[in-house]
Amino acid sequence: MPLTSGLATEAGEQSGRQSVPPVIAYVLLWFPLSSETFIFREVVQLRQRGLPVFAYSMYGENLKGCSEEMLAFDGPVRRMGIKATCCVLAAFGRALRQKPRAVWRLMREGFFRRMRNVEALGENIWCFLAGFLLAEQCREDGVQLIHAAWANGPATAAWVASRVTGIPFAFTGRAGDIYPEDGLLREKSRDALFIRTNNRTNVQWLRKFCPPDATGKVHAIYNSLTFRPCGQCAMPMQAPYRLLAVGRFARTKGFPELLTAMARLRREQVPVTLTLVGDGNWHHKLVKMRDDLGLAQVVDMPGFIPHDKICSFMLDYDMLIMPSVVHSNGDRDGIPNVIMEALSHRMPVIATDVCGIAEVIIDGETGLLVPQRDPRALADAVRRMVSDRNAALAMAEAGRAHVEKLFDPTRNITAVYDLYVNECARAALNQPEQTACFDQDCTIKEEA
Repeated sequence: MPLTSGLATEAGEQSGRQSVPPVIAYVLLWFPLSSETFIFREVVQLRQRGLPVFAYSMYGENLKGCSEEMLAFDGPVRRMGIKATCCVLAAFGRALRQKPRAVWRLMREGFFRRMRNVEALGENIWCFLAGFLLAEQCREDGVQLIHAAWANGPATAAWVASRVTGIPFAFTGRAGDIYPEDGLLREKSRDALFIRTNNRTNVQWLRKFCPPDATGKVHAIYNSLTFRPCGQCAMPMQAPYRLLAVGRFARTKGFPELLTAMARLRREQVPVTLTLVGDGNWHHKLVKMRDDLGLAQVVDMPGFIPHDKICSFMLDYDMLIMPSVVHSNGDRDGIPNVIMEALSHRMPVIATDVCGIAEVIIDGETGLLVPQRDPRALADAVRRMVSDRNAALAMAEAGRAHVEKLFDPTRNITAVYDLYVNECARAALNQPEQTACFDQDCTIKEEA
């Protein structure tokens, strides 16, 4: 029986583990990636538990900002990218020569789909083609489950490789990879052995793309904490109050609203400073906005800070602001990891009510939750925090306990392990004669 959907609370008691754990493929755009510490640690922890995990990076190498732990990773990684273009095209050509009508049918189904923008279209086209090389690599490596860590391009590659080989695939849908929906999300949801997500809010959304009799294939398991707290933020606040915000400079982070709130606080003579940590496509836009608002002296933008240094960095600040927003096309955050990092250090948090954030920030209990795109509400929440430090620390302490329970690494990685092992066992039971070739019913077949 598959695990029931919802958050795994008794993962350690799951039964039916295989005596020999299955070989798992993790498919990503980049591996390792500095901003995906939670995925990197998941791979490391699964391997420590004896689960053979191979990482497959659809792009090349991108080690900028990676921690020493990432740089020291010694597990198996296969990378593609521009250097593998000839290999990708050759694999596609081999599949096309072997079963031309089956490959063209697959291309009609998934290659020419409309995507949200040109970047997503290019990613999907590349990952679709790369899926044929991925199929050959997974056969060679003895993979028994192809898992895409994101529902967009990586899941497209995993879907193609699964259709070619008959190896079951699954994917995890998190945030901007499913909002707005990927042009192939319904097909990938239909064919996936199971679907993971990392918050409750996403469960109902992802079920909409599954067949009516298969909504139970969606499983919610929170990410695991990926760090050890360096201390606790317990110092008394003194003016000027030090605010911290961390994230990619992108459209879903709401940093323009935060800068507007800072301007309001300065007009109202609330002594605050802000350190805005990160980098991205909106860097120049945010710098210009900061300067136009006359905030250059009170808003510091130090750039990107590696994950293994951000925790100690937090101890010098009074509170974290996470002003996430939903973009007009539906793009949004899931639960930003920086919220859990801050609460683990007993840092008070102000955040917006977007996607799964309310599962962590319970307004007035574990932090302050405000509406998105509302600079006035952000400013009011900051004033409330600085006016009563004891109340702020009480919420942060409750938040710390809440986070340690929801994102417990031992329980959650056990849930992931059990999900993979049990679902692989179920797939093997349902398809005992499965072999990796075009001629099996579970793979691409010629048209009649």
